[in-house]
Amino acid sequence: MKKIGLLTFALSLFLAIGCNEAKKKDSEKDNKEAVGVTDTIITITPLMEESPEYSEATLTHPGGQVIQVPAGSVDFDFAVENYELGVQTANAGKNGLANSAKGQHIHFILDNDPYSAHYESEFSKDISEGEHILLAFLSRSYHEAVKNTNSFVVKKIVAGNPSENQKMDIDFSAEHLFYSRPKGTYKGEDTEKVLLDFFLVGTEISEDGNKVRVRVNDGEEFLLNQWIPHVIENMPLGENKIQLTLVDENLEPIPGPFNSVTRTVTLVE
Repeated sequence: MKKIGLLTFALSLFLAIGCNEAKKKDSEKDNKEAVGVTDTIITITPLMEESPEYSEATLTHPGGQVIQVPAGSVDFDFAVENYELGVQTANAGKNGLANSAKGQHIHFILDNDPYSAHYESEFSKDISEGEHILLAFLSRSYHEAVKNTNSFVVKKIVAGNPSENQKMDIDFSAEHLFYSRPKGTYKGEDTEKVLLDFFLVGTEISEDGNKVRVRVNDGEEFLLNQWIPHVIENMPLGENKIQLTLVDENLEPIPGPFNSVTRTVTLVE
């Protein structure tokens, strides 16, 4: 009887310890999930689903590479050829990426700030007095840039009468990186595959040449050597910091006004 009692006591103690450990692990998991922490490794990989190429798509804007406008509300009138704004890209909803219900559009980026999306070729923007750098390019409905030699416009905008400290010098023949995606807040299924996309002007990236270095949350670091869309997976819920830097073959940063940029995006359930 004593042996049976000891065995029963040992078994009860083992089960009690096991239950406590399970509860502890569940509690730790809940705490991690509450603050958006996971043990999953963040990955960046090429977007596997091929997008329509739109190799003949063209975006143009009248005037030269430097345009003078009044400060305040400015009217823009772009010409779009071989591309239709306001319609869904053929494979929208099939590649797991966040998609705009309004369709294909123009990404309008001023001074490498977050872009505004425009679904018609004519629109107005508020431009503050000073010198600014404009990059505009055609975008698929799921925000992937159309990347060809005619799909974008890059200009200097001189608004009003800039003072000396409002002027901006830029060499259009130099190498430039512009940030595009990810942007803003992602919800639900859109958090699973987040598009990473950028625009290069005056440069290329390759295995033995320039590259784009990506840092996520001051931890994970990746080197991209192909100018193609990528997806970020396994980012935790909450705020995530994305840093892009254009680097040379020795992984040294390439000088330029926009060649290193950090953005914060938010993922929610």
